[in-house]
Amino acid sequence: MLDPEGSVEHQPSPSFPRVLLIPLAMLLAIAALLLLAFSATRQKEPDFYTFKVVNIRGKLVSLEKYRGSVSLVVNVASECGYTDSHYKALQQLQRDLGPYHFNVLAFPCNQFGQQEPDSNREIESFARRTYGASFPMFSKITVSGAGAIPAYKYLIESTGEEPTWNFWKYLVGPNGKVVKAWDSTVSVEEIRPHVTELVRKIILKKKDEL
Repeated sequence: MLDPEGSVEHQPSPSFPRVLLIPLAMLLAIAALLLLAFSATRQKEPDFYTFKVVNIRGKLVSLEKYRGSVSLVVNVASECGYTDSHYKALQQLQRDLGPYHFNVLAFPCNQFGQQEPDSNREIESFARRTYGASFPMFSKITVSGAGAIPAYKYLIESTGEEPTWNFWKYLVGPNGKVVKAWDSTVSVEEIRPHVTELVRKIILKKKDEL
């Protein structure tokens, strides 16, 4: 096209080729999605309280309800040599420190010596009637090996300690991370100072926030 003076009219060329704008926008969108996915993954990093389990009455429940409190996770059995001493001490600990800042979480298991052979209903009745157990109890499970439930696999992977007998104990902090594990030979009274210290920290933190 000629201008009035006969010279060719030059259209200003864009500073950035339009043909590259669409691919660039797509790359930016993909990068944003990847960043969001990465952030979500970090936020959803599993801890003990992210798992769901079945309670002793057959209802699926989330362990999330115990977040913010301390938990002592124990695989219990009704016919073990450790049964009487552990049940009495666990109930005393629950009575002294629970249920707002601490709970014993009892998981019956028949894996070791077949010392928890009864049904969930019979197990619960035995624990409540014989020891006045007021702590939460869950459905009978497998706690070690390939058949272990995901919550117990997490406990094992976090500590490198896998139950080899009844009344193995895992201490879980208010953030769902495992603090320590003890085998059957360690009494609940030996563990009490560790539990008490964690509960004390929760109480002090709540006082500071008031």
